[in-house]
Amino acid sequence: MKTHFIRELEPNQVVTSFFIVHSKEVRLKKTGEPYLCLTLADRTGQLDAKMWDGVPEVADAFDQDDFVKVKGLVQVYRNRPQMTVHKLRRVEESDVDFADYFPHTDKNIEEMWAAVRAAVAGVRNEHLRALLNAFLDDEEVARRFKIAPAAKSLHHARLGGLLEHVVSLLGLCRLMAGHYDFIDLDLLVTAAVLHDLGKIYELHYERSFGYSTEGQLLGHMIIVLDMLQAKAAAVPGFPPKLKTLVEHLILSHHGHYEFGSPKLPMFPEALLFHYLDDLDSKLESMRATIAGDPNIDGDWTVYNASLERPLLKKEKFLREEAEKEPQPPATGGRVQGSATEPAGPSPAEASEDAAASRNTPAAASAEERGRTAPGMPAARPVQANQPAAPRPARPGGQTVFGELLHSALKEDGGSK
Repeated sequence: MKTHFIRELEPNQVVTSFFIVHSKEVRLKKTGEPYLCLTLADRTGQLDAKMWDGVPEVADAFDQDDFVKVKGLVQVYRNRPQMTVHKLRRVEESDVDFADYFPHTDKNIEEMWAAVRAAVAGVRNEHLRALLNAFLDDEEVARRFKIAPAAKSLHHARLGGLLEHVVSLLGLCRLMAGHYDFIDLDLLVTAAVLHDLGKIYELHYERSFGYSTEGQLLGHMIIVLDMLQAKAAAVPGFPPKLKTLVEHLILSHHGHYEFGSPKLPMFPEALLFHYLDDLDSKLESMRATIAGDPNIDGDWTVYNASLERPLLKKEKFLREEAEKEPQPPATGGRVQGSATEPAGPSPAEASEDAAASRNTPAAASAEERGRTAPGMPAARPVQANQPAAPRPARPGGQTVFGELLHSALKEDGGSK
């Protein structure tokens, strides 16, 4: 029985527990001896692991996607947890509970399925409603639809993730169709249900998430288009032009050629659906990366390859700032000796802040934009309904502008 989950592990903790092997590689030390480089996993995340000693005895005893019982020490390496494995042995499927090893949606599957069925029941176009029901009434399609992930790793990469993604999209479709009165909600609902349905065959999700042979060769768009031909043929009198629109919604939902889209969206519902799908997948990718980030210290996550950036752990960032902030006195001012002064920076602090702000690129560019002539100070914004502050005077009461004008006149007419 599994007793320790990856997300709960602490540095310097000795752990004995069960994991599934997501990757396995035998490498060589500088001495020429072998060591194991592993990625262990359970439903809460993944853990890098190294086995330095006793490798020949266990290297051939297990493979990728096998379950193993491991004893090891959790340490921190490059700001991430890593286990040094002391003992390892393969275990049988009968010794583990599969639910402990595969990420699973935390939402109720049957409630989400009911939401999809309700959305389809609300489709007014009888042909589209019949088409969607032909898919959902198929027992194999329904069984796979309820458990398939939406992707191998990019977004909603968990059992039930595809269904969760579709339900989220149905909510977004209703919102947007209510905002734009020229949008056909029936087409949006059809796109939401069908666009990724080919992933129930494109991906395998029995031991780990990966691509089936069919998925590698064809991809989920071609798979669902093939399914669509059979289902549409079973709907009496399904309009050919309406089927062409549905096919385009599927083919264009990635939105860009460089994202693997065979066609660009060419009517309003296709364009809107692409952006809704893109929004939902990217926000979920952000959420999952932040929630599962392995970095122990710092405000930034590991690099998210699909979004091409690391992500700010916003709550941690704000919490640390609040903890550093000194608590103000009950009077709301700064106490010096027996006197209470108004809250705010001291003259020395204000001077330091002003000097620092002048040294920043943003401040420098703003200052440059505010100058009207060499040697003149940067323009300062004037508050609404407030008189402009007078320009600083030179000795003898002369203003900066007067001094410059006097100098210019002297140069032009000084000999007269």
